[in-house]
Amino acid sequence: MKRNSPTGLAGRHDSASTDALAAQIEDLLPQTQCTKCGYSGCRPYAEAIAAETANFNQCPPGGQEGVERLAKLLGKTVIPLNLEHGVERPRPVARIDESLCIGCTLCMQACPVDAILGAPKQMHTIISDLCTGCDLCVSPCPVDCIEMIPVTGNLTGWQAWTPTQADSARAHHEQRLKREAAARAAAEARARERASARQASAPAVAGTHAAAQVHTEAAPSLAPADAGDSEQARKRAVIQAALERARLKKEALAGSGLGPKNIEHVSPAVQAQIDAAEQRRQRLGLASPGLDAASEAAPAEPNQNANQDRPA
Repeated sequence: MKRNSPTGLAGRHDSASTDALAAQIEDLLPQTQCTKCGYSGCRPYAEAIAAETANFNQCPPGGQEGVERLAKLLGKTVIPLNLEHGVERPRPVARIDESLCIGCTLCMQACPVDAILGAPKQMHTIISDLCTGCDLCVSPCPVDCIEMIPVTGNLTGWQAWTPTQADSARAHHEQRLKREAAARAAAEARARERASARQASAPAVAGTHAAAQVHTEAAPSLAPADAGDSEQARKRAVIQAALERARLKKEALAGSGLGPKNIEHVSPAVQAQIDAAEQRRQRLGLASPGLDAASEAAPAEPNQNANQDRPA
């Protein structure tokens, strides 16, 4: 999204440092982490406002009241919400049509507050109390099974979103960022260890290869003729066993009602998206998004109304 030039920001607060001012600004943002402002989250947007590189009217979830709050903090004249970044609207909550969900996890990867419960190849559902209505899960869904349902009537902006909800969303987003950073750090550490191991073993491997070459040249008749065939047979047996285990697991999931219901007509393009997502997770060393992440994100006290929001 194109960012607006920060017109009207000539007189930045002089009573606090940029970091302190950014913290004050962040406290006035709704913490939906929707990125509609043109930044990756509420904190980066707050930092941009404090640094005079963004205007203070680029947050649709905060609405006009949010603009007024920021104008008061910054000592600026109130200006209209910039509609290029979106319109003020009643707050929506995401809903997943579970009859169409294929369990691809792309929506879970997009959710900034871990408000989606599920696991690969299993149906997903929304934890309504955590959903900020950011819309970020809608676009990645390859089967269009997610819709945004308004839940606040005619209330919009800060009238549709409480400070308590904002604090909760902020905490869950920060928790997600910490988890992702830890996973990346662990993946990088494993990569360094593998590289060091390869470097350390390189001389030994070279010596082993040289010895093997001498041995082969000296006694070629000692190599069994069917060694290659035996190895291929062993690999085929391992693959066949893995396929059988996968088949049994899939049947067990389907029998218990946990398997996705729309897997017979997945197009090659959709399957390619799913495969690419899994490959990215493996490259980064990230665990597949599943029950652990969602349980971390869930409130301490279970909300009995969460299941009532699920579509039939």
